Amino acid sequence: MTSDNEFFNQAKLSSRDKAVVTDTTARAIISAEAAARELKTEKLKALRLQRAAEAPPEAEPAKKKRATSKAASS
Repeated sequence: MTSDNEFFNQAKLSSRDKAVVTDTTARAIISAEAAARELKTEKLKALRLQRAAEAPPEAEPAKKKRATSKAASS
């Protein structure tokens, strides 16, 4: 049977060491999320450009003429 010392760290960490561990872990998580977000953005941009290239060009709607006011012409 294994002893408890293998599973539990008996040494107490100082508050500074805990802060360093927390900071390192948080920065690793944030950078991993940023990398995943950038990868997703690149994939979506490529799909959007591909869809735009394959789609037929849309005709521009005809410009409407401005109506003149009857009160201004009298």
